[in-house]
Amino acid sequence: MTGQISAVERARQSNRKVATVALSIALGMLGLGYASVPLYRIFCQVTGYGGTTRRVDIAQAATVKDSGREMRVRFDANVARDMPWEFKPLQRTDTVSIGARDMALFWAKNDSNQTVTGTASFNVEPEQAAKYFNKIQCFCFTEQTLKPGEEVRMPVLYYIDPAILDDPDNKDVAEITLSYTFHVTSIGDAKTLDQNKPGG
Repeated sequence: MTGQISAVERARQSNRKVATVALSIALGMLGLGYASVPLYRIFCQVTGYGGTTRRVDIAQAATVKDSGREMRVRFDANVARDMPWEFKPLQRTDTVSIGARDMALFWAKNDSNQTVTGTASFNVEPEQAAKYFNKIQCFCFTEQTLKPGEEVRMPVLYYIDPAILDDPDNKDVAEITLSYTFHVTSIGDAKTLDQNKPGG
C-alpha cells in the first residue's frame, strides 16, 4: 500500500514538474514576443536594414567631412487613416552635399477638436542607402502632441555618410527618399480623460 501511494505521489510530482516547465517555456516565448519589436527596431537602426535610417549624436556627426559630392533627397509625408492631422514637408526635394549636415522642415496641424499625440514611423528608399542616412535630430525620436487646431514646424537634422560613395550597391543612386507616416498613440488630454471617468 505504501509503495502504491509513493508511486502515485511520484507521478503527481512528475506531472507538476512538466507543467512548471511548460508554463516557463510559454512565459518565455511570450516575453520574447514582446521584446522582439524593440530589439528588431534597434537592429534596424544600427544596420539600416529594411530602409531604417541610422541615429547618431552631434559628436559623431562632427567627425564626418563634406565630400563635395551632391545627392538629391526627396521628402514624403503621410498620416494613418485614423490620424486627424495634416502633415507635409515644407520642401519636397533638396540637393545636399554628401557628408555635410542639412536640415529638413515638416509641418503638421491637428484638425480635430481634441488633443492628439502621435508618433512617426519612417523609412528610406532605396533600402540599400538607408544605412548611410544618419539622423542627428528628428521629431520621430519622440511622440508629438498637438492641441486642437495647433500647428507646428518639426525639424530633421541629418547627413548622408560619404561611405555611400564607395559602396558598389549604391553607385547608381542619385536620389534618396525619406518617408514618414504619423500614427495616433492617444487622443484627448489628461483633463479630458479624467472628466470621462465615473465621478470625474
